[in-house]
Amino acid sequence: MSSYRIAEAARLLGVSDDTVRRWVDQGTLPVTDDSPARIPGEALAQHAVALAAAPAVPGDVLSSARNRFTGLVTRVQVDGVMAQVDIQGGPHRVVSLMSAEAVAELDLHPGSLAVAVVKATTVIVETPR
Repeated sequence: MSSYRIAEAARLLGVSDDTVRRWVDQGTLPVTDDSPARIPGEALAQHAVALAAAPAVPGDVLSSARNRFTGLVTRVQVDGVMAQVDIQGGPHRVVSLMSAEAVAELDLHPGSLAVAVVKATTVIVETPR
């Protein structure tokens, strides 16, 4: 099973190390008995999904999303020769359809660190009025 140091978890969630420590102290995120303590990947993935489900705060910064999303695998569904893999990269959920063989070769499971690379011929850029 994958696990992450507090600093790694903070970077993946887009928050400060202190915020992750507070979540650990409050019992929001579990930690392992390792020294230093580590956060189990599956719990971190579940927390990333919960954070992404929160409504956007008005006045968020303007941005044009890049086409590489580093995040955590939140779901792997294998059905015969094909599979669906969900990755939560910050507030972005990316879904990939790939072969079951690729899932096995990449050892993808909830909590795994992964990068979703998106190649598209159309990119839409939006800004608030």
